[in-house]
Amino acid sequence: MGPFARLAAVLPLVLGLAGCIGSSDFRAPVFEGGQEVANTTAPGSAPSVPGRIYVVQRGDTLYSIAWRENLDYRALASWNRLPSTYTIHPGQSLRLTPSSDVAYGATAPQPSGPERGSAAPAATAAKTSTSYRDDNEPINSNMRWRWPTNGQVVSSYSEGDIGRKGILISGNEGQPVQAAENGRVVYGGIGLKGYGRLIIVKHDKYYLSAYGHNRKILVKEGDTVTAGQQIAEMGRAGRDQPMLHFEIRYQGKPVNPAKLLPPL
Repeated sequence: MGPFARLAAVLPLVLGLAGCIGSSDFRAPVFEGGQEVANTTAPGSAPSVPGRIYVVQRGDTLYSIAWRENLDYRALASWNRLPSTYTIHPGQSLRLTPSSDVAYGATAPQPSGPERGSAAPAATAAKTSTSYRDDNEPINSNMRWRWPTNGQVVSSYSEGDIGRKGILISGNEGQPVQAAENGRVVYGGIGLKGYGRLIIVKHDKYYLSAYGHNRKILVKEGDTVTAGQQIAEMGRAGRDQPMLHFEIRYQGKPVNPAKLLPPL
């Protein structure tokens, strides 16, 4: 092959490479909240609305997503302009940070469809479901917390320690796990990593409690529970001994249960 022929063969490759470099479009898939989100930003432009995104999965509720992300569920609803029933659907993208045009506490639009607090397939969206409306719910300032089960505290709360957001209470497999205060079940399932079979109970606008590592869940989302009512059976969740993981959160943030529970 002569020199001109070789040049003709190489020239298209050089031009193609130059075109790639000149475009500066080195976009990779974006992973937020455990889900891959397509990067649709045009080359050379900034995202129109910056922020982390979570894609709703079947079985999610607004409360479980907020719990996973250490957020106040009311703020999450406001940032995403959710209806007052907190309806979400599988495949829906939720903002995990506020945008410049949505202020925390903004009034959410009224629902136009069935009231729903958890994600479910579109085919069943028309079924009767539970409303999680709380815009007029009073704040329970006289809560009297009680221990959720009998046993020894084998791991205590530690502020700032991601692995110790609550307490671990040892016991016997199958022993009763009880609601620590009056409330409503807003999540029950296995969708949150590290909690096993988990129940989240909402007590008022600010307080939520969680009960993890259960062998069996005895309540369902939307159920009203009273303090001392059995809601689950203690399990192992892959541990050497049966134990309950118990957390209390105030406005989405973990608090020390020992400061709210009565002395042992």
